[in-house]
Amino acid sequence: MQFRFKALSLHLLVSCMALTLILGGLYLGWYRWPGWYLADVTQVVAVITGVDLVVGPLLTFVIASPRKPRRALTRDIAVIVAVQLFALGYGTLSLWNGRPLYYAFSEDVLQLVQAYDIDADDLQRARRQHLALVPHWYSLPRWIWAPLPAESKERDKIVAAAISGGADVIGMPEYYKPWASGLAGLRAQLKRIDDVKYFSGNDKALFKQRMQAAGFATDQMNAMALTGRGRPLLAVFDPASATTVAIFRVN
Repeated sequence: MQFRFKALSLHLLVSCMALTLILGGLYLGWYRWPGWYLADVTQVVAVITGVDLVVGPLLTFVIASPRKPRRALTRDIAVIVAVQLFALGYGTLSLWNGRPLYYAFSEDVLQLVQAYDIDADDLQRARRQHLALVPHWYSLPRWIWAPLPAESKERDKIVAAAISGGADVIGMPEYYKPWASGLAGLRAQLKRIDDVKYFSGNDKALFKQRMQAAGFATDQMNAMALTGRGRPLLAVFDPASATTVAIFRVN
């Protein structure tokens, strides 16, 4: 039994180190608040953690025996490790492809833009134009303004595509502009908490309590929804400068 526990402990230690290195790197680089919450990646992380920290070490505990030939034991552990590496690789790739790249103000809402939200053709076209805000593999999350084009025909085309479930302007780097360029438009779209879409009456009541506790006015035009694949957040701004001062979650 001591041999089994030793094998379990060693396997668990190595698995923890590998998982901490990968998830820690992704979190510190791309998924820091509010990215992790908005991207809603808990299911992927749960699968990776379950396979790497539970299933793998437990299987090693079951098959480890001092009476088993060393060659057979090595083979069995190698199979377990291979399954772990496959799960870890799949999960890491999913997290990488969905990493947050932008927090975009567009029209009347703030939206999380993940790597797979950007169409490959639009990305290549933007790179050929050498645009300053085009994403690269090393790009970290940035706050940007993503306005619809001024040209009505192109604008209508994008709106129609977005309504039908196609590409939206937030996935088209050629239209990205610096965050500061959109502050006037953002200031005009700020609303009182009672008028912000995406939230129920109970949500708004809870937000009011948290805003008051943090010293923010609840009767001013200072709020906007921040959306992603998870539950929306509430972004609170300084109305004068249109800079973010707080981000609140419901749960």
